[in-house]
Amino acid sequence: METRYKKKAKVLDVVITAVAGMLSVGIMLYGVSHFGLVEAWPELVLNVFYIACLVMMWLYFFNQLDTQRFNYWCSVCVGVTVLLRDILFPPPLASYPLHLVCLTLSVLLLLMLTFFYARKKWKSYSKRNLWMICVIDMVIAALYNYVIYLNPVNEYTDYLLTEIWIRPTITYGLVACFVSETEENK
Repeated sequence: METRYKKKAKVLDVVITAVAGMLSVGIMLYGVSHFGLVEAWPELVLNVFYIACLVMMWLYFFNQLDTQRFNYWCSVCVGVTVLLRDILFPPPLASYPLHLVCLTLSVLLLLMLTFFYARKKWKSYSKRNLWMICVIDMVIAALYNYVIYLNPVNEYTDYLLTEIWIRPTITYGLVACFVSETEENK
């Protein structure tokens, strides 16, 4: 099969992102089976969207999916996970100001995703704006990570830490694909 990228650095970006995402999703699926659907059904729903992003990333990497569809459907999947996990059903945080910061950043991330993909000329979006999507997602994950470390460690801690970093990993891969697409079309 012919791959979309020829540079080793770009191939490595996509492969590392996809492998890390698949391992993380696998760990979370194990967690769902370990804790049961009654407790972990939200993680199962989120994992469906993460798996869809990973499949689309592989299809895009092997030239089986065009750029327009890849950008649209991946943005929808990432946007739905932001909406579900961070806005509609946010995790309970002990600090209200920290909760407001996470909620504000999540709304900003959702608006950035919507603005990016609603544009007719999405290829004109700058690299800086693309990387801001990834950076904001990583800041949200880092804040959740900080809150988890403040709480006592229990059997859920490892699974929560894994789940928090799945979306930023996928977002990094998606943004790396988008940046290379904008570089190729200039």
